[in-house]
Amino acid sequence: MEIKHKIWLEIGGRVVFGPGRDILFKAINECHSLNAAAKKLDMSYRAAWGRVKASEQRLGMKLVENDPGRSGMHLTTTAQKLIRAFDRLDDEISGVLEEAKRNLS
Repeated sequence: MEIKHKIWLEIGGRVVFGPGRDILFKAINECHSLNAAAKKLDMSYRAAWGRVKASEQRLGMKLVENDPGRSGMHLTTTAQKLIRAFDRLDDEISGVLEEAKRNLS
């Protein structure tokens, strides 16, 4: 038996952050490029940029910044904290559900 879950964060009923954005922002951090991250995830640049901008607008803060003097980008400190907090929350929920699964078996 398995217990499944999927969490995301919303403001006003609109997604701010979730598993897809978690993967996208981690890819941006790894690739130092939105274009390369989008290609890695097999999504269009426009779709990736739209998700980044939507999250930034809904949160009212920057999550990515262009690297000065270079063609590339990096995550802001806020984005890094958001990723860590989201991952911790997901891990905690997974742990609770794993314990529930053991209790049901």
